[in-house]
Amino acid sequence: MSLAILIVLALGILGGMFMPLEISSFLDQASSGMLLILLFSVGIDLGLNRQAFVQIRQMGFRILLIPFGVILGSLCGGAIAAFFSQTQLKEGFAIVAGLGWYSLSGILITNAGNPVGGTVSFLSNVFREMITFIFVPFIVKYLNSYCAIAPAGATAMDTTLGIISKHTDGKTAVIAFVSGVICTLVVPVLVPLFL
Repeated sequence: MSLAILIVLALGILGGMFMPLEISSFLDQASSGMLLILLFSVGIDLGLNRQAFVQIRQMGFRILLIPFGVILGSLCGGAIAAFFSQTQLKEGFAIVAGLGWYSLSGILITNAGNPVGGTVSFLSNVFREMITFIFVPFIVKYLNSYCAIAPAGATAMDTTLGIISKHTDGKTAVIAFVSGVICTLVVPVLVPLFL
């Protein structure tokens, strides 16, 4: 599956180079529709697994540990990247604080007067999503299903939920969704905090 994702992505890039601009607005609408269909099918999967919701309720506030770990791990990664790229720590934090939400974080940083940081944030969050699609099967196989939630960040509630759901169980998929929602809610606060 990971190879198929890379091939389709490469074909999409090639197609985008030669495609008329008028088609791009149609593709935006089509991809939004496909994402909704994907979320609907994942929702059906989750709804069929009633036991997962019972297990989630039993977890209580412990369910917050995963998104907290995702956020903390992302910020630590930003600090390490800032150190090695000789970037200011605050900028490193702002770049990774998008937690995978590339369409928002890049704009926030660019609008704050840092177009280079905005571009880096956009690209790092796009790569984060791509890495999630490629590596979730391996993370589940060699680590565990909960570790597969971390690279997804905010996208665990939408675009990468399908791949997480496919390679884990219903309980993990529900936890991933909750983690994605929490990460998504934190991004609009976290990114400006470091600007």
